[in-house]
Amino acid sequence: MKPINKLSIQDDFVGFYLLKELNMRQTNGTPPKDYFDIILADASGQISAKYWDVTIQDKETFLPMQLVKIQGTVLSYRDQPQVKISRIRKATDADGVSLTDFVRAAPIRPVDLLHTIKLTMNEITEPQVRSIVEYCVSKVEEKLMHYPAAKTYHHAYYAGLAYHIVRMLEIGDFICKQRPFLNPDLIRAGIILHDIAKPEEMIAQMGIVTDYSNQGKLIGHIALASNWIVEAAIENGIALESEVVLGLQHLVLSHHNLGEWGSPVQPQTAEAVALHHIDLLDAKLQMVEDALDTTLETEPWTPMIRGLDNKAIYRLKV
Repeated sequence: MKPINKLSIQDDFVGFYLLKELNMRQTNGTPPKDYFDIILADASGQISAKYWDVTIQDKETFLPMQLVKIQGTVLSYRDQPQVKISRIRKATDADGVSLTDFVRAAPIRPVDLLHTIKLTMNEITEPQVRSIVEYCVSKVEEKLMHYPAAKTYHHAYYAGLAYHIVRMLEIGDFICKQRPFLNPDLIRAGIILHDIAKPEEMIAQMGIVTDYSNQGKLIGHIALASNWIVEAAIENGIALESEVVLGLQHLVLSHHNLGEWGSPVQPQTAEAVALHHIDLLDAKLQMVEDALDTTLETEPWTPMIRGLDNKAIYRLKV
């Protein structure tokens, strides 16, 4: 069975894959016919697929997040690979395949990622800052073991959020050494807290986001995290007007930088400026890495990356 990122145009193949997304569509013909618009996935990546002439039984049988065995051909559609599925069936216990084998995951074990985050919390020397961070992390600690950082943009896989935080902490440590005027406690706290409410914003299974929660749709992770900082301050007897609470809230509220990106204010402390760019650097580079890793190795260009202003990435062979 070929991994998705090893498939090439005109390949005929048979294998087990995950129905990451499945939507019912209709052709433009007369009369219109039903078909499945599918995203097939495995641990190596994902690929668009179509299954034509869907029957009533098919509609009752196939659902998102199922493992299926398919026979298909890789075609080219608008200069991008797309699978035409000729046969499909649900995987059974007798096939000996497991959902966990078909889900993309962070390259570091979740338990090790969480361990790093907790070690970093212990390195925060200002006790009020540390107590607020500990309170917020405790609200989502179990979900940090498997939640993605986003639905599609970056780190959109199993334990992607914890991986994003740890990678940012590495960048933050370097920048604090290079720029000693920055407060390391605030940089570490801001990195851990900036997306800490993502698990409450999104509904995810095995690292794949299926929808946004009501809190996510109506409030969003930035406002949620800011509220948690207030809760933590009240819990720990920290004055809400203190510089600690003000500084941590500002870090969270400004880390997207612009209103159209979700931030109600722009960064106006040194640490907030640093946090925004640390976040942006890790997210953008991860978009590039993910696109390269999940694009067919025979393709010189990745698909257009929405988070990079719809630019594609070219594989230089130097």
